[in-house]
This record gives sequence, C-alpha cells and structure tokens, in this order.
Amino acid sequence: MINKNQVAIVTGAASGIGRSTAFLLANKGNIVISIDRDEKGLEFLRRSCASKIFSLVADLTDPDLEVKVADALHATGGDLSVLVNNAGIGGGNCVSRTTDESLRNFFEINVVSLFRLSRLAVTEMRKRSSGAIVNVASIFAEVGATHSSAYSSSKGAVASLTRQMATDYGPSGIRVNAVAPGLIETPLTKERIRTERWRHQIFVEQSPLRRVGQPDEIARAIAFLASEDASFINGEVLRVDGGWGMGRYPRPEAEL
Repeated sequence: MINKNQVAIVTGAASGIGRSTAFLLANKGNIVISIDRDEKGLEFLRRSCASKIFSLVADLTDPDLEVKVADALHATGGDLSVLVNNAGIGGGNCVSRTTDESLRNFFEINVVSLFRLSRLAVTEMRKRSSGAIVNVASIFAEVGATHSSAYSSSKGAVASLTRQMATDYGPSGIRVNAVAPGLIETPLTKERIRTERWRHQIFVEQSPLRRVGQPDEIARAIAFLASEDASFINGEVLRVDGGWGMGRYPRPEAEL
C-alpha cells in the first residue's frame, strides 16, 4: 500500500535521468521534491505531475542547501523516505591538464553536495528507522576512461561513500545503494553521440547491446533500489551500462 505522505528528493531533476526518475517516483505515489538550477525544466516537470511535485530551484554548491531542503520537506507535510543524489557534472581532462579549481569544482558538485544532502536524509530517516538513498555514480568509477580524471575520481568517491553509509546506517534501517550508468542519451550527450565518431565507436560499436542507454532505463533501476522490492540490497553499486564495462573491444556479430 502506498504511503501518501512518503517523500522522495531528487536532485538534477530538470532533465535527463533526474527528470525521468522524479516522474517515475511521482507516478508510483510519492511526493517528490525536485531540485535543480533550471527553473523552466522544473516547471515542465511540475506540470507533468501536478500536485505530487514540489520544485526547489537551488544550486547544489549553496552552503545553505540543507536548510532550504529541510524547509521544502517540512512544507510537504510528509516523511522523507527516498533520496536520489543524481545531480552532477561530467567531462574533464587528464591529470596533467586538470587545474586545482576544476578538481575542486567536480568534487564540490559530485561529492560534497551529495554528502550534505545525505547527512540531512539520514537524520530524517533515522526518526522512523527506515529509508533508502540511491546515488548516481558512473561506470567510469570502476572502469578506466580517458581524459576524465576529476570526473572519474569524484564518481569513485561516490561509490566508496555509498558503501560506507550503507555500513553505518544499515542498523538504523536505512539502505544506501548506487547505480553506475554507462553512456546515457540526455540533452547533454545526444548531439555529441551523433557527431563524434570516436564516441559512437567506443560506446555503441564496442558495446554488447550496440546502443547507448536511455534516461528511463536508469530511472527504473533507481526506483527499484529505492523500493521494497530491493529490501535486502544494501551497499551495492549496480552497473546499468548494457554490459559496456565487461570489456570494450570490437566483436564480430553473433552467428545465428
């Protein structure tokens, strides 16, 4: 039975994986607090789900973020049950071409903001001895990738923090897991997949499924890990990459 007072928080909810996740969780009966800097994107999402979506326009690097999210949670009148730490930035370069400022920016957005919201979430969830946190890491946290030193290391920190929180807060009834997506077709990547031949070769031609993923496919994995269907899954980093991370090399088509 759906708890109508169950609240899910989704960061980076204005587009891509975040939007698909917020929409799916709302349709499953959750009240969703959607967080993003993109006000127009949040408004589009809110109109799609009517009263089940609460929008919070915010920058994840804001030191007052926890206070603003706590106020938004109070305004819903519900209990925090799910936190999806999805927002992040990608790209980057190799170590020799990465500045201190760039490295700090990746960690501030991809790790520190996740840390702060998780701190708020576990405080709330421990009041009811239940809850689920799902972090969005990356297959690059586990598989080496070129020219992404700051990104890959920040996502590696996300995977490690996921396991650490799962260990600390499992006894309080709080499960913490992560998904590790491969290349997903979002507004930020769609054009690059189409125009950059090397990207298509690596992520499509060298993938067992011969395609990139869609935001809905990641959203469904997130929703599963956040649900009671995953009640005995804790500290897991689930690859959702179509098998790309198993080995990236050209293969002949399977003989039929």
